[in-house]
Amino acid sequence: MKNRFALVLTLFFIFTSPIYSQVKNKRIKGKVIKENKTIKDLDSNKTIINRTKSTTPDVYVQEVSGVVPVVKEVKTAIPAFIGYTEKGSKKPTQISSMQDYMNIFGGPSHDDIGEFVIENDGSITAPFILNTPKYTMYYMLEMFFANGGSDCFIVSVGNYSDDAYSVKNNEMLAGLELLKNEDSPTLLLFPDALSSKNRDESTELYKTALRQSAERKDRFLICDVAEIDNDISKSAERFRTSMGTENLEFGAAYFPNLETTLNYVHAEDQIKVKLKEKAKTMVLRHTDNSIAKDANKTEQSLYHAENGIYKQLYTAINNLIYAKKLVLPPSAAIAGVYAKIDASKGVWKAPANVSLNKVKAPKIDINDNQQSQLTVSSGGKSINAIRTFSGKGVMVWGARTLAGNNNEWKYISVRRLGNMIQESVNNALAQFAYEPNDANTWNMVRQMTENYLTTLWRAGALNGSKPEQAFYVKVGLGQTMTEQDVLGGKMIVEIGIAPIKPAEFIVLKFTQKVRNN
Repeated sequence: MKNRFALVLTLFFIFTSPIYSQVKNKRIKGKVIKENKTIKDLDSNKTIINRTKSTTPDVYVQEVSGVVPVVKEVKTAIPAFIGYTEKGSKKPTQISSMQDYMNIFGGPSHDDIGEFVIENDGSITAPFILNTPKYTMYYMLEMFFANGGSDCFIVSVGNYSDDAYSVKNNEMLAGLELLKNEDSPTLLLFPDALSSKNRDESTELYKTALRQSAERKDRFLICDVAEIDNDISKSAERFRTSMGTENLEFGAAYFPNLETTLNYVHAEDQIKVKLKEKAKTMVLRHTDNSIAKDANKTEQSLYHAENGIYKQLYTAINNLIYAKKLVLPPSAAIAGVYAKIDASKGVWKAPANVSLNKVKAPKIDINDNQQSQLTVSSGGKSINAIRTFSGKGVMVWGARTLAGNNNEWKYISVRRLGNMIQESVNNALAQFAYEPNDANTWNMVRQMTENYLTTLWRAGALNGSKPEQAFYVKVGLGQTMTEQDVLGGKMIVEIGIAPIKPAEFIVLKFTQKVRNN
């Protein structure tokens, strides 16, 4: 029967209480049965009339619990964003909205927009403005929430800096280490990994995050693939070459970057404007409150200066800033999609064939032939494409892990379903600490786990027309444990599941019946 199950999960549970061997346990049980004469209540197996402890004539009642414990399912789409913020503690902090983020970690960096120059003829010379901000955490979170995200963790590894190369792998790896003992996060993201301020190799971050995910088996990495010369083949080759070969089933990669509808969020009192005619530098606009406190700021504000004669120039400069639409890596939007699909359909549904919000287009157009090169590679390392389809919009069009050649863990939904089942059952086993490591406990564990898997099967997570085709649960002496395991305080549970896999390729066959003359 085991061969029909695609995945097998083995859970080890080590008791901390004294463990009785099977031989000793049977002897104790025999003694109890011999010495005790019990009568079960006719209405319930919870009530037992016990006569052995009576000292006076009466009826004595002993209650025995008949409730089977349950597996409480863990949350599956709680990303941890590891990167740089305006302010805030470096301790992993949970938030659930952009307002939460701004209250704790501040806003975006204001150093991406340089100085505007108003020429003598009144024309405006705009500075070069990067398509992608140097620090992206704030904007990536906007994409996460816009695409279905809710709860998440922020790990601030430092504050914004003017230094040329202030984004460093070692600081982000230190942030990753802070998550090592956190149970809640289930997705890992590095918004600043591809920053122009980072001269380190982003894939070194990813490999370490994959290793942590594999060790804990409760989290999954979402990678951004760096674009090389706007060339799909070059970008894929460099990423695949530098990613190594280990723990690939615990992550997925997405390509290309996204042309979003987001604008730079700018503080007007941080935008410098030079009036060339008067050789004077001021800010775009001071706030009315700051002017009320310091009247000298009136003439230092383009909007207010000289009784407002520059208001049209002020509006023109703002329009130039708003015209710049941001290009961002896709990982945060993808994390939002994961959260939305998990909440609406379940973690077993592939996070693909879903349109993205606040996205105008992928930065690079990908056709069918190019996608086949991204999806299938001789060395594995599948890269999921984001594509534009007429009448549909910008779609996530890939559902594979980095282990694209691994038949068991090829699909994101299968890997994340395995993570969820393993973590949920493992957490449920904690309630059996200090219980005897005997057949009664094993039966209870088996029933508890089977009940949980049956619920998943009924929800459509597992394949098979009946439960025994969808999963099996083994625990017990001679099945998953030796006498030595029992004496050593180990309870080993083996779970086999037949997960639903996404239909990547749909083949249609047509037969045209031709009339014979």
